[in-house]
Amino acid sequence: MKILTFGASNTKNSINKALARFTATLVPGAEIEVLDLSDYDLPIFSEDLEKEIGQPPAAKTFFEKIGSADGVIVSFAEHNGSYTAAYKNLFDWASRIDQKVFQDKPTVYLSTSPGPGGAGSVLASAKGSAQFFGVDLKAAVSVPNFYDAFDAETARINEPNALADLIAAAETLALREIA
Repeated sequence: MKILTFGASNTKNSINKALARFTATLVPGAEIEVLDLSDYDLPIFSEDLEKEIGQPPAAKTFFEKIGSADGVIVSFAEHNGSYTAAYKNLFDWASRIDQKVFQDKPTVYLSTSPGPGGAGSVLASAKGSAQFFGVDLKAAVSVPNFYDAFDAETARINEPNALADLIAAAETLALREIA
């Protein structure tokens, strides 16, 4: 099973990327591909620019990566209560290829922050719009107080409740319907 995972941020040492990567390791038997949004440099989306240049290769590559995965894990960083500009711009370009950006792939949404809110606002927004973008949302987990919950030496979540929630979320991607 191929799991595509990324933190929805272009921050070099993104805590959301670390959370997404760790959670992917909890999917039994997963082959993991970790994306770095810094690799998807795009001009700011506008309809005028789209008419001028068409679909940028980076947006096509991102869309194709989702299409080739068996499951997706995204951890949303929160900037001023919403998506990061880097993620929103990439998502906007990809949605012009096909509104169902996530292509009905089983998906786990995550979020974290250094504080007690755990980026809950952006996670709620993402969950609320998932149905419009081809997300087969299996689970959503917010991890508050990231630096207290995450052991940097082992790159693992060590807070018991958060760990249990992440294990349960990861297992939803490994479940297969029996025909």
